[in-house]
Amino acid sequence: MAANFWTSSHYKQLFDQEEVDVVHPLDKEKGITLEDFKIIKTQMAIYIGILAQQVKVRQRVVATAVAYMRRVYTRVFFFISKCIFGHPTYLAGSFCHWYNLLGCNASKSMSEYDPRLAAPTCLYLASKAEESTIQARVLSFYIKKLYSDDKYRYEIKEILEMEMKILEALNFYLVVFHPYRSLPQFLQDAGINDINMTQLTWGLVNDTYKMDLILVHPPHIIALACIYIASVYREKDSTAWFEELRVDLNVVKNISMEMLYFYESHRLITEERITAAFNKLKP
Repeated sequence: MAANFWTSSHYKQLFDQEEVDVVHPLDKEKGITLEDFKIIKTQMAIYIGILAQQVKVRQRVVATAVAYMRRVYTRVFFFISKCIFGHPTYLAGSFCHWYNLLGCNASKSMSEYDPRLAAPTCLYLASKAEESTIQARVLSFYIKKLYSDDKYRYEIKEILEMEMKILEALNFYLVVFHPYRSLPQFLQDAGINDINMTQLTWGLVNDTYKMDLILVHPPHIIALACIYIASVYREKDSTAWFEELRVDLNVVKNISMEMLYFYESHRLITEERITAAFNKLKP
């Protein structure tokens, strides 16, 4: 894995929010809206976490799996242009030439890559990437245990076949940096030693994977946003510490607001609304 985030494929693969919020045309044909799209991804992130508890892998594997899953359903055009030209501005002709030459694909639709198979497969792939390998037969066993519908009780063969598709969809870029890496140092530097404060911050970081933040922002900025929310919630004055950091505090605050908005809106989503979104994926 690359040691430096700024030279990694992860950095080059960061998207603008409007690029992430794109529903594939095939999914649109089935009536899937942007809200449906977000609901399904959030539910699959939660499902990955539940499945991970069953197969007993660490949180980092869960985070990497969720990042893979979200990348699969996100367009790749911007990333390719940055890899080839070093910046987001490119000539259409040159881009198309390289796009075809590299065999790169656009985002995958949920209609083609059913998230109920793609999500656990991403967990399987992430377990390899993070050197905490899950046996495919064990994963298949727990998938069947969690799903009562035979249609989604996937066999080993289906997981392995989807693994190759996921790898191709990711263009074999498996490097993911996480907020967990910088969080302990930030907490220490900010003088935050309270166990409740620390646990709250780690919990907030875990929750960021229910959103698309890892596709849009550098992980250390996400970590700072979580510390910011925890500081406000626990009424700890960290203003001076934040002002000393060489980061754009407006970005940190904007991420914090996005997280708070997610908490508020997510609790209003009913089981009926979730079911309605998934029903649109049916053939």
